[in-house]
Amino acid sequence: MEKQVKSGFVTLIGRPNVGKSTLMNHLIGQKIAITSNKPQTTRNRIQTVYTGERGQIVFLDTPGIHKAKNKLGEYMVQVAERTLNEVDVVLWLVEPTHFIGAGERHIAERMKNSKTPVILVINKIDTVKKEEVSGFIEEYRKLCDFADIVPVSALRSRNLDTLLDCIFKYLPYGPCFYDEDTITDQPQRQIVAEMIREKALRCLDEEIPHGIAVAIDQMKEREGANGPVMDIDATIICERDSHKGIIIGKGGQMLKKIGSQARYDIEDMLEMKVNLKVWVKVKKDWRDSDFLMKNFGYDKKDLQ
Repeated sequence: MEKQVKSGFVTLIGRPNVGKSTLMNHLIGQKIAITSNKPQTTRNRIQTVYTGERGQIVFLDTPGIHKAKNKLGEYMVQVAERTLNEVDVVLWLVEPTHFIGAGERHIAERMKNSKTPVILVINKIDTVKKEEVSGFIEEYRKLCDFADIVPVSALRSRNLDTLLDCIFKYLPYGPCFYDEDTITDQPQRQIVAEMIREKALRCLDEEIPHGIAVAIDQMKEREGANGPVMDIDATIICERDSHKGIIIGKGGQMLKKIGSQARYDIEDMLEMKVNLKVWVKVKKDWRDSDFLMKNFGYDKKDLQ
């Protein structure tokens, strides 16, 4: 008789920048979601797949729940909140603290109406003293009726096995949704665009606001002298002419740096040589234009 496995959908929620993408990357063991020290790095639901002996977990990494300031912000919050009712388990990521702010309380209110089991994950425990953790657990316990509370360090891969045990406990028995070698449902072009955007955010650091998107204009594989080569043309979209100058940098140095760092990651993912060309274009106020947002992959129709 075939061994019964468990399978289901799990969403990661939390305020921006609590380490959702880092946690997912470490659980899957491969880099799928982009990470940076800027909030609201994740703009779409990223679906990744963990397959093991016990079954399969399909993770949805949502944008952070926050108070929206523009149309892109509204879209991101809608994506995050809609996901809560479509999954088998909710992982709510928080930071270790005794002070629970308005952002966390806002999410707790949303959680109270959810019929889905909520596992509270206290991330970044490597940044605090071991003996303080139980105090943080008690503080958060007052907020909500959690199915479980698990302290972890996503960055250091601490306690992630306990977290996986916990997730499987609440998943239903059923068939796997994907082949065992599938790790994401994201199209390659989208992952490549996200990798370039991540490097731009990291290289530019505090110099530029969050208003950049990346469009892949062309992605073609050809046979090179030493094996396959992927030719990629990409455009970084920004909102102002002054931003364009910063992204290009003196003598094109910044753009070169972004391109070479991104190429290294893309080659690693595609397992082939990559010829990457990156341009910069200005599209004023694209984050408040439904048409331009759709062009860059944030389509409201996806929320229907």
